[in-house]
Amino acid sequence: MASRTPDQTSPKPPKAPAADATLRVLTYLSSRRAPVAAARVAQDLELPRSTTYDLLGTLVAHGYALHLPQERLYALGPAAYEVAVGYMRHAPLARVGRVVLERTVDAIGESGHLAVLHGRDVLYVVEDRAKGRGSLVTDQGVRLPAHLTATGRAMLAALPLVQLRSLFISREDLVPRRPGVGPTTPAQLAAILEQVRRDGFAREDGEITPGYRSVAAPVLDHADWPIAAIGLTWQSNRLGEDRVAECTRAVQAAAEEVARAATGRRPREERAED
Repeated sequence: MASRTPDQTSPKPPKAPAADATLRVLTYLSSRRAPVAAARVAQDLELPRSTTYDLLGTLVAHGYALHLPQERLYALGPAAYEVAVGYMRHAPLARVGRVVLERTVDAIGESGHLAVLHGRDVLYVVEDRAKGRGSLVTDQGVRLPAHLTATGRAMLAALPLVQLRSLFISREDLVPRRPGVGPTTPAQLAAILEQVRRDGFAREDGEITPGYRSVAAPVLDHADWPIAAIGLTWQSNRLGEDRVAECTRAVQAAAEEVARAATGRRPREERAED
């Protein structure tokens, strides 16, 4: 009988099967563009259904998965984002993002920032202040409500609708910074995000700091999932609409450059040719 060649050798069984299966489920959820049924998870990972439900239940209990009972679907949970945020503080995304952001800020002359989504908030990972410009609230490590910021809106608009609805269920989920400023209902937020999808970028005008405007674009991975956003902020009375349009083009180009360097995502023009 012929002996096995090295590439025919069966992989060794994991030493911790439960941990292995849990991580496989978590990795699978993170790769999906939209929530998925437990039966689909079991089928694609070749796991027993009972085991899959147990694993998903554990992930939900710890916040790493989100159960959408009406649709009977599962999605990545907020605790998974916390792990991702911790990674991004030290990972190539932040390092690449800083280089691209600094170049963009130098070219435009306005302050910029790179942020990641953390539940209903954005967390600012990189901040670069333009020469001669004042300090902003978007300093590194600061959290702000995602629905009020340009970077947050850029990322929220790229989320699947089911995921978005699970984050903003009622008025209580839309915390204002100042009374009467910004969307106060899920329907108002949905209208803003629909405009973001049409435009391809997000904007904010005085909703974070009175007298300041921002534009931002999402950094998307291979599955069109928003892993970050790049934004520029300036005093409202300083730039005309031509310069605002220049800022918009700059954040879109910077976001694509970061996506390409950090994830290998191809430019828009190449994807359009497929």
